[in-house]
Formats: sequence, C-alpha cells, structure tokens
Amino acid sequence: MTDISTLGEFGLIRHLTKDLKNTNESTLKGVGDDCAVLSYPNKKVLVTSDMLMEGVHFNLVYTPLKHLGYKAAQVNFSDVYAMNGTPRQLVVNLALSRRFSIEATEDLYAGIRLACERHGVDLVGGDTCSSLTGLAISITCIGEADESDIVYRNGAQENDLICVSGNLGAAYLGLQLMEREKRVFESQPKNGAEAAQPDFAGREYLIERFLKPEARRDIPKTLSKAQIHPTAMMDVSDGLSSELLHICKQSNCGCRIYEDRLPLDYQTAAAAEEFNLNVTTCALNGGEDYELLFTVPIGDYEKIKEIEGIRQIGYITKESLGCMLVTRDNNEFELQAQGWNPLRDEK
Repeated sequence: MTDISTLGEFGLIRHLTKDLKNTNESTLKGVGDDCAVLSYPNKKVLVTSDMLMEGVHFNLVYTPLKHLGYKAAQVNFSDVYAMNGTPRQLVVNLALSRRFSIEATEDLYAGIRLACERHGVDLVGGDTCSSLTGLAISITCIGEADESDIVYRNGAQENDLICVSGNLGAAYLGLQLMEREKRVFESQPKNGAEAAQPDFAGREYLIERFLKPEARRDIPKTLSKAQIHPTAMMDVSDGLSSELLHICKQSNCGCRIYEDRLPLDYQTAAAAEEFNLNVTTCALNGGEDYELLFTVPIGDYEKIKEIEGIRQIGYITKESLGCMLVTRDNNEFELQAQGWNPLRDEK
C-alpha cells in the first residue's frame, strides 16, 4: 500500500482525476482550474449536498470503499430525481485519515466515477484534506430541469393518490444482516483459520439494496412518458413515514396509507421474520431505500395503475384528519417519523 504523503494533496487530486472526461454540454470547464464553469441558459439549476461520516453513516468493517463511493454519489442523484430533474455535475470533498492509502482512495473514487458514468454526470471538482477522526465525504450535485417540470414537496392536494416506486425496507434488513455478521466476526478467535465466514445465502438482494442502492432515474422518465405530472415528490432516504410527513406538513394536508398496500420483497419479509422484526415497521421507518414517493391527481388513477413497479399506497386527506396508517384489520394509527435525529441525546 502506498502512503498518500508520497503524492501530497495536489498530487493525489491530479492522480484521482487525470482521466476525467466531461460529457454534458452544460459543463464548460471541469477539474483543473480554481472553479468549474457551468452554463444553464434555459434551465433552472438544482443543487443538493450530502455529508457522510465514518461511524455515523457507514461502517468500514463491512462497507467496501468502492461500494461506499458509489452509494455516496447515488444518494445525491436521488435528490435531483426527486425534484423531477436530471443530475449533471458532481463536486466531491474528502477528509482522509492517515490509515488510508492511495490504493484505498482509488477504490473510493472508482465507485464515485462508476456512478457518474452510469448516470451521465460529470465529476467537475472537489477537495481533499487530512482528518483526525476517520473518513468524511461531502458531495454536492448540480442538476437541471425546466421550470414547468420541477416538483416540490408542497404541492399535494386533497384526494391525490399517494404512490411509491419499487419496494421498501430491504436496505434496513440488509443493514441488520451486516450488523449481525459483524458481531459474529468480532466474537471469533483472532486467528483466521477458525473464524466463521459471513453467510448471506438467499439474502443477496438485501445486501445489494443496502451497499449499492440505485437512484430511480427511470421513474421521472416513465411518468413523463405516461403524461403524469406529480403534485409532490421526495426520495425515501429517512423512511416512508418520515418522508410522507414532510410532504403533508409542507402541503398542509393529511393522509391515509394502507398496510396491505405497502410494497415488500419476499426476502425483506423473510428476513424480518428471522430477526423478529415487524416488517411493516421496517417498511415505514427503515430508510435508505432511495425509492421515489410522490402524489398524483386522482384523475391519473387509470394511468398510474398500468405502470409496473409503482404502487398506490393511499391518498391525501384534509389536514384536520391527520396522517394515519390503516392496518389490515382496519384500525388506524398515527404515523410517526422514526428517522435518525442527530440532535437527540443518546441514552
């Protein structure tokens, strides 16, 4: 392994970005100057940023660096797709501790570059610095959209249909599998001959959903082709319940969603039973699914029900009726946002 100090900060940046090629017309100048130069003469510009901290958002015991880089880029792309836009440029900032070699940094960047290639995004700049507390990744994504296409969180109307793409809870169960195998690994003797090997047989889908999520760029295209314009939209990063409450709060409305309409993969249900977890709770509060949650006018019902991979799970109500989950036996429970709260004291 090669120590980063052999290249220095600027040498490392040159090494990681030496073969970058820009593919978007809006990128006039990428890496190599004091600033990237972008041009969006007839579009609205979308900007989003996410930070990932080692020990808080990821654990390097079971997260390969290439997967981490790929995921870090995808979570930013997902925000742009949730605005009904198209991601175009990415800016990557890294804080690296001394234990990271040049080869490890190459792996991280390989994941970021792979994600950019698959989504047609230009990597146009960033920064690196040293860290005393582990790895930190800060990524900013710039996207574009026509003004008439942009979808905000605050447009949901009474009687709109609530829809979600894909399935929910798989990433959370993938995390539970990783944490279980980590505990098993840490309890084993330190000599490798006797150490137990991870067993993910039959659970590969859950591991992939956790380690290597894919932003749903297909959904905005599918809706546009069907001539459906969502009234509100978000990506499911903190859990379905949390995101739906955001939409309802900003749209001044309530909602009803139905437990038996929540989309679940078979592996998710089986793993939840194995861990003695309520699969509905996993679907509502698990998070990191990066599916798209959106509302559409009730007049689009016939169109939306014909689209494979999109499930109508409920409808928008008056604000006074609250935000409720209707269970399989027709009881109603108030939706709660169980997502991570960085300001809450840990007990």
